[in-house]
Amino acid sequence: MIELLQNIDNAVFFFINHNLANPLFDKFFVFITDVHNWYLLYITLWAILFFKGGRKGKIAAVTALLVITASDQISSSLLKNMIGRVRPCNALENVRLLVGCTGSYSMPSSHAVNNFAIATFFSLIYKEYKYVLFTVATLVALSRPYVGVHYPSDIVVGAAVGILIGYLFVVFLRKLNLIKE
Repeated sequence: MIELLQNIDNAVFFFINHNLANPLFDKFFVFITDVHNWYLLYITLWAILFFKGGRKGKIAAVTALLVITASDQISSSLLKNMIGRVRPCNALENVRLLVGCTGSYSMPSSHAVNNFAIATFFSLIYKEYKYVLFTVATLVALSRPYVGVHYPSDIVVGAAVGILIGYLFVVFLRKLNLIKE
């Protein structure tokens, strides 16, 4: 059964990594997968939220830092080491590798965990932005198999873990009566 699931994962990986390949996607997915390209936007949005968002914005901005810290550590330091799955760029032949391939483990995708955690967190507080938030999270997650560094199941598991983390932080804030539904 595990072998069947791995074969399906490999087939979907190669479909995304090879069959969807084109020059426009190559540039787009390489750009959005690099977190460094997002820093200025993140800092700007965080500052707007903190300084212009009132009490709710300050609480959301400060808690967002905790959400990202928790999601990144749970993914990178705990789950990846527990699961120990080798990245496709280190395990498979004929991978279209568009970014560097590290020796770190593959499951879950930290990009997916972090982006879905923050998308869930903010979409439950600022419902009017949920489509934009989840569209960005999905595109960043899909960039990972496209550039050759994660299996599709890595991003699915990462999305699920991230959604859970983002949801739990909102539940916690609501229990403390810091934000309302």
